[in-house]
Amino acid sequence: MSLWRPHRAASKSVASDNDDLRNISDTARWVAIYRAIESDRPDALFHDPFARRLAGERGERIAETMEFANRHAWSFVARTVVFDRLIEDSIASGADMVVNLAAGLDTRPYRMALPANLPWIEVDLPGLLAYKIAVLANETPRCRLERVALDLANVGARRDLFNRLSQEASRVLLITEGLVVYLSDQEAVSLAEDLAGTPTFHRWALDMVSPALMQRMQKSGSLRSLEQAGAPLKFAPEEGPAFFERHGWALVDVQSMLHTAARLKRLSFGMRLIALLPDSKGRIARSPWGGVCLFERTWVRATSISDSRSSN
Repeated sequence: MSLWRPHRAASKSVASDNDDLRNISDTARWVAIYRAIESDRPDALFHDPFARRLAGERGERIAETMEFANRHAWSFVARTVVFDRLIEDSIASGADMVVNLAAGLDTRPYRMALPANLPWIEVDLPGLLAYKIAVLANETPRCRLERVALDLANVGARRDLFNRLSQEASRVLLITEGLVVYLSDQEAVSLAEDLAGTPTFHRWALDMVSPALMQRMQKSGSLRSLEQAGAPLKFAPEEGPAFFERHGWALVDVQSMLHTAARLKRLSFGMRLIALLPDSKGRIARSPWGGVCLFERTWVRATSISDSRSSN
């Protein structure tokens, strides 16, 4: 769940002992706690035996300060389950590579039943990847795991990576879990078009929120720590998932985290009542909504990154 480096947080290390969120990489520790808590339940929806170790005591202390997020921990659990199932379905349907951008402390290559010959590419900032590699040094991934240390704000470097990966697979599944919400509209467009301009990038799974939910999160005192860390929440387009349709992607599926959590029996009584309302599918800006979207690439070969760069 990490991201390219916000400038205000660039000089701070992953291993700081400060209890406050320091930069976007710290959100990976915080979210890992929710996976650990779910994994400890007798009726766990998934098992991540590495989550608590990766989060560490610092992750637990950070999570304790995130009151709004803690009240809505079900959303992180639902999101994890939806991404897990999308990945499983995509592989069963022929995906021959998974690329996880801003992978954070995700452990799917270790905890999911994956084909041993599946290439799985994790991309994130060098410091976070180094920490993750050290913690998981004695563990064996279940697939062909490759880690790429890269600041995704470096457009040239990411395009070079995308072009390389496009030559190594024919049907790539892209994952950006917990990423786009931190982007500006312009950054989201740039990333979407770079991905859409890569010939073999077939499908893209991402999560996003509506403007109404964004406003609620921004008003939360606990989430103001993200702004103080130089990583404010930004992306909540009025048109919802349709935002990406003019940038090379067609919506294939959208799943509300609230309604998913209701089906998974992870909501309080009050939230279950709210979940009885119809799912807006992210199309109504004034309706609080968060969900996971699956897109399919629509751009043709002529719009690829390499072609567009050579024509400039």
